[in-house]
Amino acid sequence: MNAQTDQASQQQAHQQQGYQVLARKYRPATFRDLIGQEALVRTLTNAFQTDRLHHAFVLTGVRGVGKTTSARIIAKALNCIGADGQGGATPDPCGVCASCQDIAQDRHVDVMEMDAASRTGVDDVRELIESVRYCPVSARKKVYIIDEVHMLSKNAFNALLKTLEEPPDHVVFIFATTEINKVPVTVLSRCQRFDLRRVTHDDLVSHFKMILDKESIAVDSDTLTLLARAADGSVRDGLSLVDQAIALSGGAAIEQAQVRQMLGAADRTRIFDLMELLLEGDCAGALDILSDLYSAGADPVVVIKDLLELSHFLTRARVTPDSLNAPAVPQVERERGGAMAQRLSLPVLARVWQLLLKGLDELRRAPHPLQAAEMIMVRLTHVSHLPTPEDIIKKLTGVPVDDSPTANAPRKKAPPKNDDAAPFSAQPASLPLVSSDAPVVSEPESPPSLVRDDRGYYPVPARFSDLVTLARQENERIFATWLANDLHLVRYAPGVVEFNPGPNASPDLAARVQRHLQDWTGVAWSVRAVAQAGVDSLRQQERDIADQLDHAAMQDAVVRAVVTVFPGAKLVSRRGRAVDQFVRDGLDPNSDPPESEVPEPLEA
Repeated sequence: MNAQTDQASQQQAHQQQGYQVLARKYRPATFRDLIGQEALVRTLTNAFQTDRLHHAFVLTGVRGVGKTTSARIIAKALNCIGADGQGGATPDPCGVCASCQDIAQDRHVDVMEMDAASRTGVDDVRELIESVRYCPVSARKKVYIIDEVHMLSKNAFNALLKTLEEPPDHVVFIFATTEINKVPVTVLSRCQRFDLRRVTHDDLVSHFKMILDKESIAVDSDTLTLLARAADGSVRDGLSLVDQAIALSGGAAIEQAQVRQMLGAADRTRIFDLMELLLEGDCAGALDILSDLYSAGADPVVVIKDLLELSHFLTRARVTPDSLNAPAVPQVERERGGAMAQRLSLPVLARVWQLLLKGLDELRRAPHPLQAAEMIMVRLTHVSHLPTPEDIIKKLTGVPVDDSPTANAPRKKAPPKNDDAAPFSAQPASLPLVSSDAPVVSEPESPPSLVRDDRGYYPVPARFSDLVTLARQENERIFATWLANDLHLVRYAPGVVEFNPGPNASPDLAARVQRHLQDWTGVAWSVRAVAQAGVDSLRQQERDIADQLDHAAMQDAVVRAVVTVFPGAKLVSRRGRAVDQFVRDGLDPNSDPPESEVPEPLEA
């Protein structure tokens, strides 16, 4: 009896020891088995075929995309001797020779894997460097695979640099990391870098289907879509979920309802129903659906994430309708998503996205996730009745607006017959902030650059504001600031400048002005600082004009209506107004200088 019990225990232990999770059982053994990494496979295959192999590689990418697996395949490709024992380095390792089998089972003496997360110090790297100089025991190349290399300390990286730059011919380094930005550039410059991509949704579905067929487990396409979506581009994460789904189903067939319950995900059709109720402002109905999903095992965080994903899906469908025809989009999502996207406008979808994104952050910090999720529902149903900024402007200007939250999609506007009859919404970019009967100054073009003549001199500035422009063009910024802020002009004519210096003016401002003008124009200028009071500085004139424009804008009926609707609103800017134009053309002192002869240029 005891012998039978021991035998049964040994058999059970053997079975338990022989079981491997799917991620290890179906781990790629050759480059052909890698999925979703065509650039890596093509580059390394050509490198092996042309014998142009680098001595150091760095593989980066998110978790579970095949970084360590690719490193082991490279090690096997470097050391494979073929089934007959006579082969050389090859992009297609045989998998049956002693080297391939030992590397696959992680027991090859010349292929060393080091976890930088647990061995981060400089002493660990020095031990590695000491072993580099010894030739391989049985392999063709000694391969050092350092996983999570970004965890090494700064001193460890520095100790590795010289060896990494000029290693012995029999050594190859392979680094793997999920955070490539933490690896020093001095290390990256010595390595051949490969960025492993997230595996696409279609590739994951095909890969999971192939594995489940080999395991003789039935599954439908919608369930595979759920698993692939939850994997988020990671093969290992996805296979772990498949393993969990197999255990949940008992090993016969994987059912979609069980997978949804396992993932804490809500039924996709219920998410569409929830989104529609939120946009219609039906708070009670939305809370009922949320309660049902929570009772069925859905995580409130996952529900908000699903709503976020749906808002992004609808936005893409609104902008690019062809995205609905992607193979990964189920038929129900294609039909309902297309219909909803046509009824919603981009401002509404953007507002939903922002509220859900802010709510998700609050939900993660809330002590009671369900209560926080309910508050997000209440907030969304409340804002569904609020108009968009465009609709607010239309209401203020008397343009009819459809208040339905799902009927404010932008409509194609016919071109106006004439400018006077053009509807307000036809030209939203030119919304005036003052009434049409208020004085309007058009937006000026940038002041033209002054051009030197054949002798290298600029033309004599006809106005004082042109002198400031000339100073700025010559990159004399401080000098131009003095002219605009600290100079109160008394008289200006070509060749003559008289001014009253401000309290902050430089004592030698007159000499500076005379010197610069003579250097720039080749004309002998008369520049004097006088005691006579001058006009306000250009900067003060700009402030006065800005105050006048603000006052005029605040008298407009539209602006007053906005301030009434939004108490505390302040005027920030005036679109289509140019203070500089006023300064140059309206209030610039001596803007129309008396006709006088322009002084002759200095003789060379």
